[in-house]
Amino acid sequence: MEKRIRKKSLVRHLVQAAFFALTNGYAAGFLTGKIYRGPTKAVCVPGLNCYSCPGALMACPIGSLQAVFQGKGFNLSCYVFGLIMAFGTICGRFVCGWLCPFGLVQDLLHKIPLFKKKKGLPGHKYLKYLKYAVLALMVIVLPLAVKNFAGLGDPWFCEYICPSGTLFAGIPLLAANKTFLGALGSRFILKASVLVLIVVLSIKYYRPFCKYLCPLGALYGFFNPIAFFRYTIDKDSCIKCGSCTEACRMGINVMENVNSEECIRCGDCKAACQKDCISNKFMSLR
Repeated sequence: MEKRIRKKSLVRHLVQAAFFALTNGYAAGFLTGKIYRGPTKAVCVPGLNCYSCPGALMACPIGSLQAVFQGKGFNLSCYVFGLIMAFGTICGRFVCGWLCPFGLVQDLLHKIPLFKKKKGLPGHKYLKYLKYAVLALMVIVLPLAVKNFAGLGDPWFCEYICPSGTLFAGIPLLAANKTFLGALGSRFILKASVLVLIVVLSIKYYRPFCKYLCPLGALYGFFNPIAFFRYTIDKDSCIKCGSCTEACRMGINVMENVNSEECIRCGDCKAACQKDCISNKFMSLR
């Protein structure tokens, strides 16, 4: 069982790394500290992908969503909402498990042989709802409600929380372009503190950012029960051994809710199943 899980994880990590290289392949940006502004920057990728990352060839759906809400007046962007709904309807939180670069970072940090590994923080059953509050407040309400004299809002989540943006954009930009050092302020210190906290927690707890803070995971989670790519359990073959639930590092009772909003489709439950009872809808259709 452990061997199957490790093999599955290796494949998943390779896919994550390849997707990051594909969507953040502007090498000149990392060398010069300049942001790519070509035509592909108008396209959103499925996972978190900071617009300001010097290697980013495409945009982030959460950043784009905030741009819609923070604009002067409010114009519903069918493009941004349509992309998020399409990604969610097709695969739900599969994006979190297989395509998000910051998910890969947390996965690798959790492999560091320090601390006794835990699935979730104390109070997990309550804290897991925090990401919905972040989505509502930081991504929607504040960009809509708090405007400057010109009628423009701020991207609150990007400005004050997003550790992915700090890691992949803020730090590389500072390293490549020292002129930005003079612009450092309390916002960067706050975001750097969030990043450090997430890094430390990730070594002990599995994917704390995905579980408790990520608004994109919260959005995609709504689609998990209805997404085309979803899991099914063969009840006739299942012996209720609990191996799937034990293997799930997102803290899901797989036998009770195989398509939980928390599921990132990592496949550990499938690899752990002794009777191969768990399959996914696309595989069944094929």
